[in-house]
Amino acid sequence: MVPQFEQQLVDRDAPDALWILARGPEQTSARSAERAARRSLKAQIARLERELSAIVADTFPHISATGAAGAAPAPASSAPCLLDMAELERSRDRLAGRVQELRGAAGRRAEHERRAREQLRQMKLEPGRYKFKRLPVDDLGQGGCGVWEVRPRLGLIGMLAGWWQITLSSGCPLPRGSR
Repeated sequence: MVPQFEQQLVDRDAPDALWILARGPEQTSARSAERAARRSLKAQIARLERELSAIVADTFPHISATGAAGAAPAPASSAPCLLDMAELERSRDRLAGRVQELRGAAGRRAEHERRAREQLRQMKLEPGRYKFKRLPVDDLGQGGCGVWEVRPRLGLIGMLAGWWQITLSSGCPLPRGSR
């Protein structure tokens, strides 16, 4: 009688059925343990890759896929191959390191944007305290080329009278054609 876990292996992998039946139960359990370890490592790698791509997608223009340190992904070999356990573990560890770097970079970027939003709020409340201060919308996490700026309301007269206002520039400069 074949135990249930061996029966599943025999049914699922028909070419290996003779090998499993010819070997003893200790080799069969070692092989199934290695398969379980491989499956676990592959699941961890898949989870880390999903997390890595989610971080890059959420912070796209500000954080690149190469990470904070600029580390490029490991070069892929030209021929297909089956990774052994050590290579799977190295791949998992490398991905875990990249995910940690990107998490830190995303956290720093979120803090930078939070401080910029707070500064914009203060600039709107008290424009006279932030004379000629400029804050790009890119620092706020918004797309585009606009800049928030505190300016005098009526030029020199407004500057002398203390009339300050905050304005948002119209956006990106127009492209210049060749002459």
